[in-house]
Amino acid sequence: MNKNSLTALLLLAAAGFVHAEGNVLTLGAGIAGAPRYSGADDYAIGPLLAIDWQFANGFYASSLRGIGYGRAVGPVYLSAALGYRGERSEKNRDGIGGASGSTALRGMGDVKGGATAVFGASWEIVDGLVLEFSAEQPLGKRRNGRTAGIGLTGTLYQQGKDHVTLSLAANAGDRDYMQTYYGVTAAQSARSGYRQYRPKAGLYEVELGMTWRHMIDIRWAVTGTLGAVSLTRDAANSPITQRSRSGTGALYVTYSF
Repeated sequence: MNKNSLTALLLLAAAGFVHAEGNVLTLGAGIAGAPRYSGADDYAIGPLLAIDWQFANGFYASSLRGIGYGRAVGPVYLSAALGYRGERSEKNRDGIGGASGSTALRGMGDVKGGATAVFGASWEIVDGLVLEFSAEQPLGKRRNGRTAGIGLTGTLYQQGKDHVTLSLAANAGDRDYMQTYYGVTAAQSARSGYRQYRPKAGLYEVELGMTWRHMIDIRWAVTGTLGAVSLTRDAANSPITQRSRSGTGALYVTYSF
């Protein structure tokens, strides 16, 4: 699944992975689709597998959230985790984690994956409306750049076994991040044929997503997600951006015990 999509956040919220009470192990499996890279014109559809282990003391280990700790401080929930930012290849590569590149990037070279420090904060403004902040700092690949995001998630419908939410988010990157994922150096230009491009730091995408979760029983649930991503400013104007607006989607089942 493409890193720059709302899908991972939707999966977390819809499956109830975040803020679980007690020791809860959640397993998820299904299918997901997203662009091959941020700005790609072609899509990849593949299997989705997820595991999330939330401990009563606040620690968690998750394929989506990383390994970290979260706790409530008054009305605010704070978290810090060791995560992983996936690679971007100049070849078509598919796997359980989703697509990680495209032949449209041939000559651009591979962007290596690496460990990141991920920080988050959320505040339930009113019942059913949550304001969220996030930041990601690369550890081993610092030149890949930092990101920060802000989002708002609201409950549209909740009755019986069904829960529907709508999420809106905006993400920004520093100059290194923008250059890594949307820029074209002189050497890359010579190899790929794309014109040289040096984007500035700032807002690079806005995301809108909806989730629907249906509880089959106290352990089993089925969830569907739909998302729309719009690249903005220098990201939208990048030579490697073939489509500035794209969609994401997933359908999966979770089991918690």
